[in-house]
Amino acid sequence: MKPEFTGRCLCGALQFNVTAAPVVVAQCHCEECRRLSGTGHSIGAMFPRAGVQIEGEIAEHSYKGALGATVTKGFCPRCGSPIFGRNTRAPDHITLPLGAFEDATDLSVQVVIFERDRPHWDQLGPGVARFDTQPDWTPN
Repeated sequence: MKPEFTGRCLCGALQFNVTAAPVVVAQCHCEECRRLSGTGHSIGAMFPRAGVQIEGEIAEHSYKGALGATVTKGFCPRCGSPIFGRNTRAPDHITLPLGAFEDATDLSVQVVIFERDRPHWDQLGPGVARFDTQPDWTPN
């Protein structure tokens, strides 16, 4: 079966192929997702686990989630890129971060989780400067 989606970590040591349709695409503002991403949120697409193939060496970190489930995050041991999330409350599913996809054009956020924990700075106001590419700027 032809992959519907492909992706990889920053260094390319971990790669994934997905042959299933997403169950949901979620943006999460929980403390763990903020710390994992280094930003105000993470965005991931959940798929049936049977439709996802991951190749390469994976490092994992597990913790207890808000509802008491064990959450496991998989990442590349070389470059540190997050590559998946699993939750014991949904053992037949796996979530992949949209930033790791080669092409996520057909995917859009459908739900926001832990909105109450969203930092005030995790939004772009109308006065924020925007650049199409990296600006030619250095600190003084």
